[in-house]
Amino acid sequence: MASARGEFSSRFGFIMAAAGSAVGLGNIWGFPTQAASNGGAAFLLVYLLLAFILAYPVLMAEIIIGRHAHANAVGALQQIARGPFTRRAGALTGRVGLVVASFILSFYAIVAGWMIAHCLSSLASLAGAAEVAEWLTSFSFGRNASFVVVFMLLTIGIIAEGVHDGIERWSSRLMPMLLVTLGSLVLYVLTLDGAMEGLAVYLLPDFSAALSPQLIINALGSAFFSLSLGVGTMLIYGSYLNDQENLPLLGGLVTGLDISIAVLAGFLVLPAMYVALHNGVEIFNSAGELISEDTLIFLVLPELFTSMGLAGAFLSALFFFLMSIAALTSSISMLEVPVAYAIEEHGSSRRSAVVLIGGVITGLSLLILLNFEALFGLVITATTRYGQPLLGFVFCIYAGWIWRRDALLAELRKGSPEIAGTLFWRIWPWHVRLVCPLLILGIFAQNLLG
Repeated sequence: MASARGEFSSRFGFIMAAAGSAVGLGNIWGFPTQAASNGGAAFLLVYLLLAFILAYPVLMAEIIIGRHAHANAVGALQQIARGPFTRRAGALTGRVGLVVASFILSFYAIVAGWMIAHCLSSLASLAGAAEVAEWLTSFSFGRNASFVVVFMLLTIGIIAEGVHDGIERWSSRLMPMLLVTLGSLVLYVLTLDGAMEGLAVYLLPDFSAALSPQLIINALGSAFFSLSLGVGTMLIYGSYLNDQENLPLLGGLVTGLDISIAVLAGFLVLPAMYVALHNGVEIFNSAGELISEDTLIFLVLPELFTSMGLAGAFLSALFFFLMSIAALTSSISMLEVPVAYAIEEHGSSRRSAVVLIGGVITGLSLLILLNFEALFGLVITATTRYGQPLLGFVFCIYAGWIWRRDALLAELRKGSPEIAGTLFWRIWPWHVRLVCPLLILGIFAQNLLG
């Protein structure tokens, strides 16, 4: 069944695809400022700890279920169900997950379009096309709609080629490009005046701030969301793995790469902010706190790049190119969730499913743009604050309580015959059964209470 559906041809291809799904815009411009505002290096330590307490176990739940079923989330949860009720609940969970993934992609495409437009604006500035550069950074429906369509066409084009020729091939190209671009930007920014002050803010610990209950809940949320958990993206990628792969090892590599990129981004964003401060650009709000992520990405950093002249325009193009890659590697996993469902549950061809579903999501994005003030924040809140945690909770319940323990062990033994004697098997089944659901409910309660 797996080969007919498509399959990752190499471990490297899966790691690049799964890490690409996890590494998104939030890792690069959300995580660093959150760390700097909440204890610096102490927050990093808390985040790293919680990533392996919560994110890695839930990631493993999705990958194991997916590889066992070699099916989309609806079919996979139905396969491990024990009776009619859990089969219906599993089907409902899978369908809600694909709807949530689609709505996440609908607002993600808008933000990703902004990134592409800013990248092209910098190139236009280098070419002396000032009017074009100004239009590319204007907040107009025409500009926004145009680049939503451009971004969605890129995403649709990759997914239409399938698992090996589309997802794996392009992830294996884009992720190394992302790493090289990010590393190059870090090395350059660290040479600029003011960078060391930002580096100190990022790396010097303030344990009193980092150990507050509020911050720990925030770090839990960051760890959970950083790996694209809860909507079935990792489940569907797991379903394209062959049965010989060692799943705990693969999950650890994906988690480690995702966290490493988020931490590395901190070495770019925080020094860049203080370089901006050194150049006279304000980075603090009226309360004396570091500015929010959206203000940073679209106001502060562009002002910094402008203040640097020709070098700044080149640096801006490179930075927004990096952001565009991060967005694209995430978007292809989101689109694959509903596409896989349409192919497997309704017999659609891949190309027709991709075009139809991609077109519907593009339409949703345009609808959000037409009612931006009312819908943009609402869609983000409904999907990421409420939808993802609840769906992640259900995945944990299925992996920890509903799926028979002997069948779960048999699945893990396919790629790791000695798994029963490892520390992973001694800890993970009980951890995903008890600890992860409680932590996810804590995230949800915090979001609910504001």
